[in-house]
Amino acid sequence: MNPYILAILLFGLGLGTTITFASSHWLLAWMGLEMNTLAIIPLMAQHHHPRAVEATTKYFLTQAAAAATLLFASVTNAWLTGQWEIQQITHPLPSTMITLALALKIGLAPLHAWLPEVLQGLDLTTGLILSTWQKLAPFALILQLQPSTSTLLIILGLTSTLIGGWGGLNQTQLRKILAYSSIAHLGWMILILQFSPSITLLTLLTYLIMTFSTFLVFKLNKSTNINTLATSWAKAPALTALTPLILLSLGGLPPLTGFMPKWLILQELTKQGLTPTATLAALSALLSLYFYLRLSYAMTLTISPNNLTGLTPWRLPSTQLTYPLATSTAMTICLLPLTPAISALLIS
Repeated sequence: MNPYILAILLFGLGLGTTITFASSHWLLAWMGLEMNTLAIIPLMAQHHHPRAVEATTKYFLTQAAAAATLLFASVTNAWLTGQWEIQQITHPLPSTMITLALALKIGLAPLHAWLPEVLQGLDLTTGLILSTWQKLAPFALILQLQPSTSTLLIILGLTSTLIGGWGGLNQTQLRKILAYSSIAHLGWMILILQFSPSITLLTLLTYLIMTFSTFLVFKLNKSTNINTLATSWAKAPALTALTPLILLSLGGLPPLTGFMPKWLILQELTKQGLTPTATLAALSALLSLYFYLRLSYAMTLTISPNNLTGLTPWRLPSTQLTYPLATSTAMTICLLPLTPAISALLIS
């Protein structure tokens, strides 16, 4: 892609998210979300592969449906209450519609079916943008909405953690596994949103760091399914030794960074008297942990089943920058000891 066009599209992505962040009026927030969608579509379709075009079309249709529902709900709210302010959603009907529209935008279960299909059709770089940056703007709006739709958020959160765990169990494609991982993590964030928005933001931040590391590892190894992971020991032995730690951190295993948000969320849910919810969420984390363990096993303890001598992918030097990967990997593995300091900041 032409670097000038790429720069304009990335600028559009950043501007759309910033407009949504800065807006207090529903029309402006909607406009930011639309700019975001329109800026990423050329990035998704840039390879002109039928699979990429199909993924782009699916993405466009779901985002257009979500944006139309959002606009309709905000107009309904203005009609019922005379308010266009994001903070002034008091009527239950527009409040529920907007929550569901934003859930469709970020791919929360049961409105998640588009996400694995779309992610599977993209290259890893665009997939990384879709899994991280594209979640920020809708999340900013959900954070401002949260007091009015309490039961709905818990239902969406629990459904997402369970479906995110179940859906990834039988997958062999890494991008689909990462899509289900994304659904499960978003479920955890939504679950705690109304009780502690600061823990939700902390969970979002750790999710962004861990997902960034995982995508960069797969990109460095040029891996798109479980079988190709098994050749990574010959390309980057040190990274192959560290990758299971990144994957287990995503699964929320102590003593890695990913355990911190799950620990704080379960603690807060128990404090709020929602012990059954916390138990279900913890059990669903075991499902996710299973497929991360499966990836770790395939990567470190198996040898590739197919004869790759004709391809010799490990002899081609990688052109990818390794500084971002090194930084994010260190953060993914080592931040758990900061939990007391972060807890103190959250409480204050």
